[in-house]
Amino acid sequence: MRYLLALLFMNCCAFAAEINPENCMEVANTQLKMNQCAQSLLKNSDIELTKVYLAIKEKYKHDNVFIKKLVIAQRTWITYRDAQIDMIYQHMEHLYYGSVFPMCVSLKLAELTTERTRVLKQWLTGTVNGDVCSGSIE
Repeated sequence: MRYLLALLFMNCCAFAAEINPENCMEVANTQLKMNQCAQSLLKNSDIELTKVYLAIKEKYKHDNVFIKKLVIAQRTWITYRDAQIDMIYQHMEHLYYGSVFPMCVSLKLAELTTERTRVLKQWLTGTVNGDVCSGSIE
């Protein structure tokens, strides 16, 4: 039994190490690999969101009011994100949704995170000159 678990762990980690997020869902041929792929996609989207968030904080570091509101908005978004997942997967126990549950949650979280990153990037890329409704977006 100990060897079986070790073999399963090595197989799991070997696939995780070779995951290419660009096409991992196309090549994943087991539910375990699809779950790992989805987790990798989520991790990558979270890394990108963190980079954008920190870049915004750096760009606007002299605007204390903006930074305070950015932090509040990000915390509120995290609450929204978690509430969306709770609403979509109201039965949070794994058995209800089966072995696809980790994949589905990770994919939905990655989608929400990517959308949030797209929204935040506006504060880095700026807006069209003359856009009177851009608010704090420079």
